[in-house]
Amino acid sequence: MGTDKKKSLFSIYLPAVITAVLIGIGFLIFTVMTVTYDVDAIGPEGSSVGFSKLNAAVRDAVGTNTAAEKISDILGYLAIAVMACFFALGVYRLIKGRSFRAVDREIYAVGGFYALLLAVYLLFEKLELNYRPVLGEEGLEASYPSSHTVLALCVFLSAWLSYGLFFGEKNRIAGIAVKSAAAVCAVATVVFRFVSGVHWATDIAGGILLSAFLLSVYSPVRSYVVSLPEKTGEKEKKE
Repeated sequence: MGTDKKKSLFSIYLPAVITAVLIGIGFLIFTVMTVTYDVDAIGPEGSSVGFSKLNAAVRDAVGTNTAAEKISDILGYLAIAVMACFFALGVYRLIKGRSFRAVDREIYAVGGFYALLLAVYLLFEKLELNYRPVLGEEGLEASYPSSHTVLALCVFLSAWLSYGLFFGEKNRIAGIAVKSAAAVCAVATVVFRFVSGVHWATDIAGGILLSAFLLSVYSPVRSYVVSLPEKTGEKEKKE
């Protein structure tokens, strides 16, 4: 790679890298504060949570809503279905082209992003920084950050970027429809999860910050992967 090209890539992706770093730092600071600032045992079975005054006030004002929880669960299943669609597309391209090179590089980028989501989910399930404001069937459940929030925002908004794999980048009508649906589903999941009352307000906020960080990392990586020139063999296998 020539020096000029390296400088060009540096200038293109530097703002994205700085943005991701700043959002990541913001998420880390907020996460530390959720376990150190204004911590009090206001949760079920005497469980403690940070920002206790804020969280208690929001909990008392919002209450719980079973219908909202069920809707957010359905939207969560929809997000998983979207992930399955991308996986199925990758398998289809692999079988049709009889080679891993026949699979679009963007699909590998999407798959890597989903793997990162799974790793982040498992990490916070293990850490158990705080517990939900309501008891689950098995008692206390890890609450921070809201996994529904992270799943919905990351999956629906990454689908916003990669809809062209299914419909083609030039299909404007499909693009508008998919982007609109993705935005509505992402926002609706967060709103219904918040209104359901099964998470603290800081869980939702942390989920939004974490999603923003993950997407700020994924977006430039995807752009770089998509911009890479395809080799002749790869084009032939896709055709």
